[in-house]
Amino acid sequence: MSTQRRLAVLAVAGGIALAGAGAAGLLEHPTTAAVAAPDIGTLPAPSHPPAPVPGHGTAGPLSGDPAPDRHAPPVRLRIPRIGVDTAVTDLQVEADGHLAAPATPDVAGWWSNGPAPGGPGNAVLVGHVDSLTGPAVFAGLSDLRPGDGIDVAEADGTTVPFTVRALRGFTKDNFPDDLVYGTTATPGLRLITCGGAYDHDTHEYLSNLVVFAEPTPPAPSTSSPQRRTS
Repeated sequence: MSTQRRLAVLAVAGGIALAGAGAAGLLEHPTTAAVAAPDIGTLPAPSHPPAPVPGHGTAGPLSGDPAPDRHAPPVRLRIPRIGVDTAVTDLQVEADGHLAAPATPDVAGWWSNGPAPGGPGNAVLVGHVDSLTGPAVFAGLSDLRPGDGIDVAEADGTTVPFTVRALRGFTKDNFPDDLVYGTTATPGLRLITCGGAYDHDTHEYLSNLVVFAEPTPPAPSTSSPQRRTS
């Protein structure tokens, strides 16, 4: 397994799958049913692999260096179809290579060294699917369908609207690094939570559920075109 892939798998399968440091205890007794691996919608075109990071010696999205051309950081996530209206916290890669999971099950987390929603590249937001006390913030993620709206409010007061394009379930060994973290010239949004069967021995889900979304095109103007006269 390449260094790039190993880093991405550790971050997604370990931290986002909620079995990373400090998160495994939340899932000793899952309170929601296993999330079936969906295959809904059309995936975006494959993006370029993450570029090498100067001075680090490895390629990968988890270098810890902030992405260029950043928008304001996200502070709130709203998904009307599934009733999500939650704060967004910053997440960073820990020393063991895992992307930390949100500290509480009722908020979403943003990989703060990656692209911000609305800027070039794929912004990654993650959340728990459940906890010891019940369903968590992303429990309903599998109910989303292409065409559903997602709004990300940013710290500068702007809101960036996205539209769901596809849902996919991936086992940890087959997580598509480039599709989630790959470099793109246009904005993208990836929402990730746990999915698949739950392993009671390791206290973790065996898969990840990923929602792929793209910016919502602006509504066409309703004004009539002006007739030009010579």
